[in-house]
Amino acid sequence: MSSPKLTHPFHWLAFGLGSGLAPKAPGTFGTLAALPVWWLLLDGMPLLPYLGVLIAGLAFGVVICDRTSEHLGVHDHGGIVWDEWIGMWITLLLVPEGWLWVLYAFALFRLFDILKPWPISWLDKRVKGGFGIMIDDVLAGVMALLVLQGTAVLMA
Repeated sequence: MSSPKLTHPFHWLAFGLGSGLAPKAPGTFGTLAALPVWWLLLDGMPLLPYLGVLIAGLAFGVVICDRTSEHLGVHDHGGIVWDEWIGMWITLLLVPEGWLWVLYAFALFRLFDILKPWPISWLDKRVKGGFGIMIDDVLAGVMALLVLQGTAVLMA
């Protein structure tokens, strides 16, 4: 297994601008690093452009995660966190105003990403390559989004 080369643009992005290099809990640190990028680029963006960013980020993630995984010689290296970024951004789609909602979104996404309830666990075990790296976090993001939006409706 090779080490990531953060001078390589795919490695740098796949490792979440270096956030995936955290020695403990790289997925959590990667997810945390996704928050300021979301706040600067996506918070308040209209729905259609936001969805466009998510779709492009997913497609781009399949490529960069696949290539980085190949370069490192290991499938879904723990430091590859681009998938966490996209999953977190999915969770934050149409998030209600306020940092408590953002913290709730973070907690929900991490819960689904770590516990991997069915069908996330099924996909995680069976789908390989860049798409396999991405799909479990995309689905964790969708599940977290549904719980977050359901909570928002109940609290309205």
